[in-house]
Amino acid sequence: MSRSIKKGPWVDPKIIKKTQIAIKNNDTKPIKTWSRACTISPEMVGLTFAVHNGKEHISVKIIEEMVGHKLGEFAPTRKFRKHGGKIARDEAASNGETKPQPAENKK
Repeated sequence: MSRSIKKGPWVDPKIIKKTQIAIKNNDTKPIKTWSRACTISPEMVGLTFAVHNGKEHISVKIIEEMVGHKLGEFAPTRKFRKHGGKIARDEAASNGETKPQPAENKK
């Protein structure tokens, strides 16, 4: 469920303060944040944020198309490796990828 229009978008006050300081000082260092729920505002365009994903900080450079979205959308919390199974192994072998295959149990 989205936030009501009457209340407006939620932007963390600490992040607003840090962005104003970074703009004033012409700072290019990433702004470290744990606030994934913060909405990206137009003032943040061009800045780099280090958004925490639960394990590490992921660098996110803000562009115009990101305005209105949340910071957490651009720092995934789960790492996708790949879909597995016999079919995927066969496709990988036909594409030329060499990967050690698990030993099959012989009965």
